[in-house]
This record gives sequence, C-alpha cells and structure tokens, in this order.
Amino acid sequence: MLARQVRYFLAVAEHQSFTRAAEALHVSQPALSQQVRLMEESLGVQLFDRSGRTTRLTDSGEVYLQYVRRASQEFREAKRAIHDVSDLSRGTLRVAVTPTFTTYLVGPLVEAFHSRYPNISLNVREISQEQMEELLLSDEVDVGIAFAGAPTPDIDTDPLLVETLALVVSTGHPLASETSIGLRALSAESLALLSAEFATREQIDRFCHQHDIRPKVQIEANSISAVIEIVRRTSLSTLLPATIAFAHQDLVAIALDPVRLQRTAVLMQRKDAYRSAAARVFVGLAKEVAAEMEGQ
Repeated sequence: MLARQVRYFLAVAEHQSFTRAAEALHVSQPALSQQVRLMEESLGVQLFDRSGRTTRLTDSGEVYLQYVRRASQEFREAKRAIHDVSDLSRGTLRVAVTPTFTTYLVGPLVEAFHSRYPNISLNVREISQEQMEELLLSDEVDVGIAFAGAPTPDIDTDPLLVETLALVVSTGHPLASETSIGLRALSAESLALLSAEFATREQIDRFCHQHDIRPKVQIEANSISAVIEIVRRTSLSTLLPATIAFAHQDLVAIALDPVRLQRTAVLMQRKDAYRSAAARVFVGLAKEVAAEMEGQ
C-alpha cells in the first residue's frame, strides 16, 4: 500500500470531508478521491460512506483506521530510531510537564541538560496530566513529568521526587516568622488557591476534607504565577510546593504540622516505546537534579 494513499485516507478520516482533506494536503480533490478509491479497490471494501453531507467511515473503515494509526505511529518511531545518534551530537526530545514544575524544576533541569547536550533540540510543553497521558500514548511526547496516580496500563512511571506542599506567605505576613502551622489553624487563614482544573487543587481539597479543615478561599486563579503574585502583594496565603517559596526571596514556606501534604512526582514514558539516547540521558539527569533539590 502506498504511503501516499495512507496519508490521504487519514486526512479524509480526520476532516470527514474530501474537500477539506484535499485543502489540508494541498492536492486536488479528484486526485485524492482517486487514490482513496484505488485503496478501497485493493482492499475489496468500502472505507467511507459518501452518501451524507459529511463523509463518514464505514465499519470496515473504522477497523482499518485503528491499524493504520498504529502502523503510522510505529513508522514515526522507526524514523526517529534511524536518526537517533547515540553520541548525542544531534537529536530532538519532546518533554511535557504539569504546571507546578515550570515554577521550580524546569529551569534547573533544562539548564543542566542544555549545558551538557547543546546540540539536542528540546521541546518543552506545559499541559495537564490528562493531556500528557494522551500525547504519550499517541507518540507526540517522549517524556512526561507529572504526579503518581491511578496506574495507566500503557504508561511506565518512574519515581522522581517527593513534593511537600506548605503554607506559603509573603515576608510581611503575620505568620512569616513561624516555621510550622497546625492543621486547625489553616481554617483561620484567608487563601488564594489554584482553581479546580489543577491537580494541585484537587489534592488540597482532598487533604482538607480528610482532616476536617475548612479554609477560607478568597481568590482562585488558573495560573501559579498569578497565585504567587497575589500572595506577594496581599495578606493572603496559599498552599503550594515549599520549593516554590524557596525560589522567591519575598515568600516564606511554613510547614504543615503534624501531617504533611505530600505527593510523588514521576517520570512518564509510553510502555514499550522506543527510548532515544536523548530520552535516556534526560531521565537520568532529571533524577540527578531532583535529588539535589531534595537534598537542599
């Protein structure tokens, strides 16, 4: 089967239209239609239902699409394997991180990686954990950094570090001189927290529920940098990784006592995926950087 026919088939399946698929591929519609018909004739089945206003896959087309996507993914992996250079004189690496890590881990990790392997092209994306798993499974990301959760059958996880959340306040806050705070005292605090779409907020809410804490949430924001700025400029406090506070001279991390709010960060890779030389050294370096942070 010609690679061109496969590309045409995938485009029509994605756009549900021969016209839009032809536009996306920059080919004429008659040429695209002819190639798809040749594919159908060679397979002996009809792949698309063309009778309605929208072009839809037939049952046979749906089955074929699953195998074509799988084969296309393996083909992309094969191309990367061929171009992988074990001496790291060139190459590419696609990394995804959940938002928390961009505030304290990504900078030192990228600095260390780029200084050692300057010829590796690095693509870093900040996305949700759910999106990350989808992109790992579709071979659009090589390595992810997120949090341990319910195991996903097709994704390998490797522990990276244990992250401790603390009450974070500005240096001018009344509690700034404290080293720890009791859980009950949290109920008296006015907080600025991340909004509900963040895994961090979900964990905070679960922790508060488990320990019968009723925090006063005054402000919610969908950005960690926004929460940090709010805390820096107001008397509000927040719950964030203690490491974030350590990176800001005008913030203070106050430990929760006696029960700490902790979670395990993990490196994620698709099970049985091709692991390039760049991916292998990145994983090793991430563990080095994380170990240094935990030792501080």
